[in-house]
Amino acid sequence: QVQLVESGGGLVQAGGSLRLSCAPSGNTLSINAIDWHRQVPGKQRELVAGITSNGITYYGDSMKGRFTISRDNAKNTVYLQMSSLKPEDAAVYYCNARTNYDSATGQYESDYWGQGTQVTVSS
Repeated sequence: QVQLVESGGGLVQAGGSLRLSCAPSGNTLSINAIDWHRQVPGKQRELVAGITSNGITYYGDSMKGRFTISRDNAKNTVYLQMSSLKPEDAAVYYCNARTNYDSATGQYESDYWGQGTQVTVSS
């Protein structure tokens, strides 16, 4: 079991910055990757960024150059630094931990989701 605690959401003016945090607990050794996703009501949830256990990062196309995902191994916390925020970035942002990767099948046994944190961007 993995639990995820998210924080850092809030209201920011367009062009501003926010840093989101995701703090996993429980069976954290089983985590292979942590992703950030976001969702607007009525729209499909989309990948924002992710980081693997060995430090490989990846981003959604619209986030490249503006968002940075990182990990503090001492604190066991993943951060999403968001800069140059746009009104279209407003969404609920969710932390997702994927666990127990099976290299033979290319699949993860389980994944866990945080409660989400609201990001609002004003024009």
